[in-house]
Amino acid sequence: MEKESLINEINIMRKMNHPNIIKLHEIHETEHSIYLVLDLVVGGDFHKKIVQKPEITPTDLRNTIKNLINAVNYIHKRGIIHRDLKPENILLRNEQVIYDIVLADFGLATFLKCEDIIFKNCGTPGYIAPEVIKFKQGTDKFYNEKCDVFSIGVIFFIL
Repeated sequence: MEKESLINEINIMRKMNHPNIIKLHEIHETEHSIYLVLDLVVGGDFHKKIVQKPEITPTDLRNTIKNLINAVNYIHKRGIIHRDLKPENILLRNEQVIYDIVLADFGLATFLKCEDIIFKNCGTPGYIAPEVIKFKQGTDKFYNEKCDVFSIGVIFFIL
């Protein structure tokens, strides 16, 4: 299951080329490990930044949410849902500009048209859309990209 999940994450990341999404440049595989070469981002994660500096200006808030929505819109147009949007999975390209964000961690992401979705009920408590929590295999229609929109709303509310 772990290897399938990593292969899925790599396949999804290969489809990405957006300024607000972490870029996969190369993959190096050894006998015991797989190394992913990603963009260098040095600002840490968004969660730590907002805990350190809890007051965020309206302009920074607007630009942050705009960049997040642009990144999520990009993946949705490619038939991908992230399913684990939260401040810890939003990275800062540098320490100076809070809204220069990069969406990361596609470990729970999936293609909407995929026949064999690895994890169906997944995400981080507090950010998961109700339809993801309630989903029952065989009885419910699989949820869609709106689950990410719910998570963006939670992040916006927290900010």
